[in-house]
Amino acid sequence: MTKTVEEGNLVTLHYRGTLKDGTEFDSSYGREEPMKVLAGSGQLITGFEKALSGMTEGEKKTFTLAPAEAYGDHDPEAKTTMERNAFPEDFDFTTGMTVPLSGPAGQTFLATITDFDDDTVTADLNHPMAGKDLTFEVEVLEIGEDETTVG
Repeated sequence: MTKTVEEGNLVTLHYRGTLKDGTEFDSSYGREEPMKVLAGSGQLITGFEKALSGMTEGEKKTFTLAPAEAYGDHDPEAKTTMERNAFPEDFDFTTGMTVPLSGPAGQTFLATITDFDDDTVTADLNHPMAGKDLTFEVEVLEIGEDETTVG
């Protein structure tokens, strides 16, 4: 019987993510280590989760996600300006660099530095992949039971 990805399964997979122009932005193949995810647990972006559901062990699939199914549309209002002294004194600022920031509730998210001067730093709070169509090539290597129920 062929195993099919269902909510609660521990899925081992390889993937490659590319942009419209073919630029690779992420790949488990490049790290030479497959990714393990618990299907339906919210570990993946919505569209990836939907595309993975119903795949079978050994199946390969390529799909493209619109921004709404991935990291959302780019919001031009999602930016912040902070004091430069919020960063380490020896921090080497570069426009376009991605930095991790902490939110008021302690959550961590990625921001992109858009401008800086001697006193302040302005950062775009959109996810770096917001507003982009993302294409994924996925290969399901193994489908197991939820690791918390094994044993």
